[in-house]
Amino acid sequence: MKRLAHALLAVTVAAAALVTATTLLPATPAAAASLQEVTGFGTNPTGLRMHLYVPDRLPSNPALLVAVHYCTGSGPAFYSGTQFASLADRYGYIVIYPSATRSGNCFDVSSAGALRHDGNSDPVGIVSMVRYVQERYRTDPARTFVTGASSGAMMTNVLLGDYPDVFRAGSAFMGVPFGCFATTDGSSWNSACANGQITKTAQAWGDLVRAAYPGYSGARPRMQVWHGDQDATLRYPNFAEEIKQWTNVLGVSQTPVLTDSPQSGWTRTRYGSAATQAPVEAISVAGVGHSLPTSGMAERTISFFGLDTPTVPDPSGSATTPPPSPTTPPPAGNCRVGYAVNAWNTGLTASITITNTGPALTSWSLGFTLPAGQVITSGWNATYAPSSGAVTARNVSYNGALATGASTSIGLQATHTGDSGKPAAFTLNGVACAIA
Repeated sequence: MKRLAHALLAVTVAAAALVTATTLLPATPAAAASLQEVTGFGTNPTGLRMHLYVPDRLPSNPALLVAVHYCTGSGPAFYSGTQFASLADRYGYIVIYPSATRSGNCFDVSSAGALRHDGNSDPVGIVSMVRYVQERYRTDPARTFVTGASSGAMMTNVLLGDYPDVFRAGSAFMGVPFGCFATTDGSSWNSACANGQITKTAQAWGDLVRAAYPGYSGARPRMQVWHGDQDATLRYPNFAEEIKQWTNVLGVSQTPVLTDSPQSGWTRTRYGSAATQAPVEAISVAGVGHSLPTSGMAERTISFFGLDTPTVPDPSGSATTPPPSPTTPPPAGNCRVGYAVNAWNTGLTASITITNTGPALTSWSLGFTLPAGQVITSGWNATYAPSSGAVTARNVSYNGALATGASTSIGLQATHTGDSGKPAAFTLNGVACAIA
């Protein structure tokens, strides 16, 4: 019965997708891009399979998304049944689709080897896939993300705990907290967790994550969680436990700073910031069971990751500037800066990517002038002074070293009085930067 219950984790997901595991074409395919299987990608102790989707056009140093399937599914099925590939065509990022190969096609989120950094189970193979793509396609290590549904959502939690140095953020559809599914009897199914019967303090949940990678003191990935309040497979109380865990890990209050309803039946809460890329975002979906993601949810995930700035021509024909090919050399100078703004009424957030194209750095300061009326209210991954006018952003303890070709991502939240535009120029350690 336990095997049967675990295999049923994705039945409603598969039904909602209305696809079969053998379908290999997205609803709106790129001109020539297709899903390809990759073998020999590195250390793979559990024999996972790897499928890769690379859009026809990519910017230099594209972002990378890992999309992890549900039980009974596969990488190709998750490719066909979700929008992540078609969104990759639009926004210019690469997608890895891992496939579990054990009976039931569920990922290991239960064993001791799965719940530690560089253990001996599925997370190791998935991270090997990531490193293979990072090296082969020169993806931006600071823009590596993971999402998944059901078993894949549980793996999303596990990967963020095991490899906070690899992933910048995660989005889990119908998951459970890191460590909740742990077993000691060799079983891969934890009924108490699945039924929402395991509750812990936020500190205790956070300690489980921190124990997965002893000694790690760097930045922790942001987290987005989704759950239907009628989920009878991985029951709804797990949603609240995930919020407790990741607010603790990221050091923010469990009291939301924003509560809204972006779509009928959705209740969204943000923790630590009201910005689109808040430290923790949670979306509860009323009247829905174990059947996520549904229409429109993938776009919200891509927005949470900060991947929704177009980098390829709009398929409708409205023009955006085509990106450079992956072989285009970087522009002259010692740095390149990407600056993406998400604005509303009187506020905005800015996601800033700094790429060092000069000699290796052991510390850095980024200089820029904010448009008149913009005032910084908070920031992450850097210190900012002053809060308006000519601003200098300086590295924090964990991201000062920038090797040649390496990138780091920082961000800020600000108020504005009408001008939500970008700075016109940037300098890195006093040297003018190209603007991506």
